[in-house]
Formats: sequence, C-alpha cells, structure tokens
Amino acid sequence: MSKKIKSALISVFHKDGLESIIPALNENDIHVYSTGGTYSFLEGKLNKLTKVEDITGYPSILGGRVKTLHPAVFGGILAMRNEDHLSQINEYKIPELDLVVVDLYPFEQTVKETNDESAIIEKIDIGGISLIRAAAKNFNDVVVIPSKNQYADLEDILTNGGETDLTTRKKLASHAFDISSHYDTAIFNYLNQEEEVAPLKLSFPAGKPLRYGENPHQQGIFFGEMEAMFNKLSGKELSFNNLVDVDAAVQLMAEFEQDKHTFAILKHTNACGIATRDSILQAWKDALAGDPISAFGGILISNSPIDLATAEEINKIFYEVLIAPEFDEDAKALLSSKKKRVLLKLNHYQRQPKTMKSILNGVIIQDTDLKMESADAFTVATITSPTEQQNKDLVFANKCVKHLKSNTIVLARNGQLLGMGCGQTSRVDAANQAIEKAKKMGFDLEGCVMASDAFFPFPDCVEIGHKAGVKAIIQPGGSIKDNLSIDYCNANNIPMVLTGTRHFKH
Repeated sequence: MSKKIKSALISVFHKDGLESIIPALNENDIHVYSTGGTYSFLEGKLNKLTKVEDITGYPSILGGRVKTLHPAVFGGILAMRNEDHLSQINEYKIPELDLVVVDLYPFEQTVKETNDESAIIEKIDIGGISLIRAAAKNFNDVVVIPSKNQYADLEDILTNGGETDLTTRKKLASHAFDISSHYDTAIFNYLNQEEEVAPLKLSFPAGKPLRYGENPHQQGIFFGEMEAMFNKLSGKELSFNNLVDVDAAVQLMAEFEQDKHTFAILKHTNACGIATRDSILQAWKDALAGDPISAFGGILISNSPIDLATAEEINKIFYEVLIAPEFDEDAKALLSSKKKRVLLKLNHYQRQPKTMKSILNGVIIQDTDLKMESADAFTVATITSPTEQQNKDLVFANKCVKHLKSNTIVLARNGQLLGMGCGQTSRVDAANQAIEKAKKMGFDLEGCVMASDAFFPFPDCVEIGHKAGVKAIIQPGGSIKDNLSIDYCNANNIPMVLTGTRHFKH
C-alpha cells in the first residue's frame, strides 16, 4: 500500500512554513495546483505549478468564496485508484491529486479579535474544509495535511522520497477529521449562543498527559492552554492535583483582584489562610498565621507582585506552587533556586462562564458562580446595623466563604481569615470547627464577624458564634425560620445582613 506523491493541491491561509517544503516539492518533481494568494506565494519558486482555474475552467468568483468547489478538483481527490474511477477522471481530463495541503481561515482567532459578525462569518472556510474531508476520506490513496501544524510531517515525507504507507495516511486522515470537527464545533458554538438548551459540543486541541490523575493509579490529561493564563517561570511539571488547586486559587483571588495587597494559601482547594493588608509582606505573614501547619505543601497566590522581602519569608516554608502577577528579579532568583517549586506569573484572571461535571452516564453544566455581593447590596435584617469596619469584614468573609466547600462557616476580622469550618455535613459542625481552628491558631475571636454559605435553618449557629465572640453576621437568608436567628441577634445587639444569594460549593 505504499504510494508515491506525484501531484498536490495546496491552498492555505497562513503561508509561513511553506517555504521550508518548497525545495522538497521540487526535488520530488511534484506537480502542484494552487489558488489565489497561495499561487502568488509559490509562483516562481516551484518547477511545476498550475492554477486551479486552468483545470476547472472557472475563475475564483464571489469575492473568493468559490475557488476549488468543482468536480475537476474533487474528482482528482476522491477518485479511488482503480480502473473504474481512473477511467472516469481520464475521460473528463481530471488530474489525480495525491496530496492535499490546507490551512483553514482562522475562524476562532477572528471571534477573539472582533465582534463584527460579517467579518467572523467570512472566516468560515467552506472550500478548505471540503478539501480536507475529501482527502481524509480517500486516505487509501491520498495524503492530507490539514493545517500548518502538520507541515513538519509533510517535510519528513518529502525528505524520504515522497513515499507513504497506509498507516501514515490513515493517521494523517485522523488528524484531518480532528481539525474539521474542532472547526465545526467552534462555528456551532458561536452561532448557537441564543438557544436556551443547546446541544453540548466541546472540542479542545490535543491534551497534555500528566504524571497521573488524582491518585497514582488514575490516568490524567489536561486539555487547555496554560500558557495563555500563565508564564511558568520555574519548577516541575504541574500535576493533576496541582492544576485543580491552581484553579481554585485563581477563582478565589479573582474576588480580591481590585483589593489592597492580598495573599491566600490553599490546600485541597480550600483556603486555610487569607489576609488583606497595606503591604504584600504583611499580607503573607497574616495569611500564614491562619494555619501555618496546613500551609505546608500548599498553593500560594498573591494579587500583588512579590518583592525580595516577601520572597525571603515565603522561602522559609515548603510549598508546591506560588502564583503572582509579577515577581521582582531578585525575588524570582531566590524562589527559583528550589527547582521543584513552581512559580507561575499570572497574566490574567480567566473565569469560565460555565462549569461542568461528569456524573452518571452524562454531564451536568451550570452557570459559574460569578456573583459577589457588595455592602451596598446587603439587606440589614436586624435593628442594629453593621459599622463601617464590620461591613468591610462582612464583605471579606463573604468572599472567603464562597470559595470553601459546603457546609462552611468563616470567622474573620480586619481583613484576615481567623477560622473556617468546611465540607461538613452539619452547619453546626462547621461553626464549631471554625471556632476550634481559630482558637488552636491562637486567635481571640472577640469582635469578629461570621459568614455562612447558606441560610441558618435554626438559631443554633448564631448562638454558638455569639458565645465565641462574633459581633456581626452575614448569610443569604431564605429559611422559613429566618426570624429565629434574627430575633436572637436583636436580643443580643448583633447586626445581621442578608445577601439573598446562596454560595454552595460541592
């Protein structure tokens, strides 16, 4: 099943990379047919070059929308090399095409760069995608190069005499249908934004194998473009668990992006220390004070550049990943000296509009929880209103509680997480855990605020918090027994605000 390439059709959007294969095309005496801009690029460089118009008898029409859509082109691609098909294309003077090289119009890039619908629609490739599919279907006889990313494969083939075996052609056909299906998915998702319950179509470029999944016996692969969000400055390859924690860290810190210097420490996606301060060094120290034991092997994230003084303090503990928008050169040099620890420069906070999860025999998908309530939106449910400082602490605590696993309770004061209870089956257990943790870390809870991710069905958590020193409370509200918690607060002069928004996280 070895086939030698004698003829080719080349029609590409991006011309970069073609230059390197031109000598090999000449050396293998390959007759090339081409269109428009590609023909102009190749003219004078190839020994055998013919315009597609010369075999179709038609010029490019409709502003370039129709160039290759013609039996004289597709017949040469789709013809099986058997007596019947060959006699038919010979009858109509259709040349055999052994190789098809295409690089599609950049539809996805155009969507990213403009909101001009007409410009986007013009970048839906019709002829190119048809050429790819035709060549891939006939992989028994035809070689298909479906994007500029496969030019290197073509160069290897041509360097080795232009011969291909069936395995190679079939593999390239698989790449071709990968390209075409991804392209069509992008177009569908662009055009189908208005439908309330649309079919779910996902397509990612080739994934990156990870060392393993959540546990060593599980395989793990990452599909995405890490380099679009981060510059990896140093350290080992990120693991499956690292990636999950990095995502949790970025989602959390996005809430504090516009705040003063803020540092957070996470372990297994939960924050064990967060602080907002006038300097990043102090923010680090006070975040670490929240739980220096859990910080060991944690994920660290800052909303501010890391300077040398902060780096020297961070360097005293073992951590897995450190994320920041920038690193001073001397700080980067110090932190990079420990080769296994990962430094990530965060280019931007990217928050997906939808989140999904595999369950049962399908997936569930939902809007990402991007809502965060400001003090102006609070409903004061009690006779007493929070002070200005309490409002600031309630906002801070609400940001923290949103990103902890349910059921969760947060205790905070003066821009610092003092204690948290999370992942508990009972809200009472979460409250007791938060208090116990804070006291274990040496915090005096007098004057702190308490946040809950969901309503209080009974006043028990409010009473537990009050006895521990809580002086203001934030919760979504919505229980049919809200009045019991509100009455307790009124009886004890504790301001309580309601947000009207639950922040469950599972």
